[in-house]
Amino acid sequence: MAKFFKYLLCYIIYPFSFLFLRKRGRMSFGCPRNRFDGNPKYLFIEYSRKGYDVCWLSADKAVVKQIRQASLKAEYTFSLKGILRALSSQWWLVGAYTSDILFCLSGGAKVFNLWHGVGIKLCEFNIKSGPLADRYFKKTLRERFYHPEVYRKPDLMLTASPFQTDMFSPAFRIKPTQCVEQGYPRNLILTCPEKERNEFIEKYEPASIKKDIDALKSFDKVYVYMPTWRDDGSSALRSIDFKALNTILCTKNEALIIKDHFNNHDDGTYREGNIFHYSPAIDIYPLLPYTHTLITDYSSILYDYILMDGKSVILFLFDYSFYKGERDFYYPFDDNTIGQKVYTREQLEKVIHDGTEALDPLKRKALIEKFWGKNPSYYDFSNYLHLQ
Repeated sequence: MAKFFKYLLCYIIYPFSFLFLRKRGRMSFGCPRNRFDGNPKYLFIEYSRKGYDVCWLSADKAVVKQIRQASLKAEYTFSLKGILRALSSQWWLVGAYTSDILFCLSGGAKVFNLWHGVGIKLCEFNIKSGPLADRYFKKTLRERFYHPEVYRKPDLMLTASPFQTDMFSPAFRIKPTQCVEQGYPRNLILTCPEKERNEFIEKYEPASIKKDIDALKSFDKVYVYMPTWRDDGSSALRSIDFKALNTILCTKNEALIIKDHFNNHDDGTYREGNIFHYSPAIDIYPLLPYTHTLITDYSSILYDYILMDGKSVILFLFDYSFYKGERDFYYPFDDNTIGQKVYTREQLEKVIHDGTEALDPLKRKALIEKFWGKNPSYYDFSNYLHLQ
């Protein structure tokens, strides 16, 4: 009942948010689950350095404190300053929806959805079956009431390439002309020169990230496991025998980083032997250049990771048939993925024990161009946002 009245209050407030004058060029940034990561984080930092009128809004006071410690502007969403900032910003730049800031204050704001991954999975209004069908296909009254942000169409959508525009345009019910086919800001930390990356990490990342990078350098090889979200809320981590994997890793002086999807339960950050467990809330991108092999499944992280030279990939598809039946893919899976495929924990352990294969260079190049276009690192949104 409390949830109902909370949303009812949101609907009462929402019409009044249209009455506020929004300052041209003013931008507010936010991220799902009140985190500080993804495309919004990296574009926010860049625009802050350029002197644009930007501010990060979060309902997590610890995140606000972290950002301020990096000499960047941030406000607690539910403070007076945060509310006024949201109401006066011409542009909201988010990683998913207006709920990344606060839906009831979004009336009159223009929304640039920077999203959080290219890929091949059915998403949003392309979904026709499974647990999310009520929201996106049937559009039930309950789903409409409790998820108003889903039904608010973005003014702009970052899609990376024509191949991805074909998928995202119907998924978000927008015209292809509203899709911005440019690179992801978050990927620059993966592909930039080492000196530039170190300077960024030194200035904007927590001390714990720097410490972990030093620790990873002591291993001969580092794997990182980043599974995607399952619509039923289950975690892919249950499919791994961590004790057996740790034994293999220790004998080879290798390490494994575990980073679950941000929608899953947060067990915090801790270490067990040669296995590093990271909170889903942590931005792991600064660590990825110091890893050697990605273990994933149907996640968009695959397409970010292969932008880096000299990496290998394991596709751990323990629930492929179930996942395909529940969510399915917009594009054929085999044609649009790359890496060694394994289907059981025993097969995964064997590949880690024996060593991984190099990626097919021609297929890697073709996939990068298909998903990211001819210049994967390029983006310039100033014309879209009318920045001076």
